[in-house]
Amino acid sequence: MSAVPTVVAGTASLADRVILIAGAGGGFGSAVAIACAEAGATVVLLGRKPRRLDRVYAAVQAVGPEPLLYPLDLEGATPDDYAVLAERLQSELGRLDGLLYCAADFAGLTPFELADPGAFARAVHVNLTAPAWLAQACLPLLRQRDDAALVFTVDDPARVGKAYWGGYGAAQHGLRGLIASLHDELGRSPVRVSGLQPGPMRTALRARAFSLDEDRGARDPVDCAATAVLLLSAAGAAHRGQILDA
Repeated sequence: MSAVPTVVAGTASLADRVILIAGAGGGFGSAVAIACAEAGATVVLLGRKPRRLDRVYAAVQAVGPEPLLYPLDLEGATPDDYAVLAERLQSELGRLDGLLYCAADFAGLTPFELADPGAFARAVHVNLTAPAWLAQACLPLLRQRDDAALVFTVDDPARVGKAYWGGYGAAQHGLRGLIASLHDELGRSPVRVSGLQPGPMRTALRARAFSLDEDRGARDPVDCAATAVLLLSAAGAAHRGQILDA
């Protein structure tokens, strides 16, 4: 797997594609959902807060094909729950062309010896185990397409490998390992695996680590969404196995 510096993404087409976004209720997930709909995709909105998903649903519906809602708490979801999701996608839509995992769990910067063990385990699960389980359940559907994309959002390893990032930082390093392993395994299949490092964004999750005064360089998530659309589109084949910096 190779890493690539900043990519400036243009307008990519997702016409006739079905895209599942895990974490669609978050700041980045909602921005990508709207961008995917504008590019022509039918978007499946997966998240744990129905009210927030309803707001994203309305915004997505206003700019593109009617989306689908799939409320699911990734912290408590089991492999069986993901299998049911894949079955519903098959029965209701008949296909899946792309999956973007941008859900995250981060409780805040905490000294390791003072961290709540449950919070550490939750961060590792939501940021590493859950995306692995979801990808595993959706792979048979993705394999049915001539071209399909499996994209994971990752954080900057130089930052989250420092003090106090705990389970979130550990999981982010593990997620990069998962991307590399899946790329090597699926390298000759129709399913291409890649990563997306959006960089600092103004989101509620990032606000748990940085105050507004010390984070003036953070961007609006909307500015990073085009790179996600690129990776999910046919043009993303050029970046197979890479982690792009948006």
